[in-house]
Amino acid sequence: MAENKKIKILIIDDDNFLLDMYSLKFSEKGFEVVPVSTSEAALSKLRDGLVPDIILLDVVMPKIDGFKLLQMMSEEKLAENAVKVVLSNLGQSSDIENAKVLGASGYIVKASSTPTEVCGKVTEIFSASKNSPK
Repeated sequence: MAENKKIKILIIDDDNFLLDMYSLKFSEKGFEVVPVSTSEAALSKLRDGLVPDIILLDVVMPKIDGFKLLQMMSEEKLAENAVKVVLSNLGQSSDIENAKVLGASGYIVKASSTPTEVCGKVTEIFSASKNSPK
């Protein structure tokens, strides 16, 4: 039955419309979705033992931005085996490089991807990372 285990994705975005939309899209694709609207809520769930397979996070968020969240997860050794994908409207190469330095496996610019494309790209990044040696 292990093959039938749903892939668990933690989605972090302060825009509730986008959070709901991506939650629905990933649910329709068979993912187990854990949506949260703040970095603090994400940290709380991870500290309480949530072990997602994928973390999809926005960068521009109040209080703790996505870059700081990636850094905190690394420092606290939270969700170390999760594939982290940044979903942001910040598309500068410096932002993308910063995310990779902080442990992101992928970076998707919101404005240039439909929700269906985001699901596909996240699935590709997850598959690629699971098939590559660490």
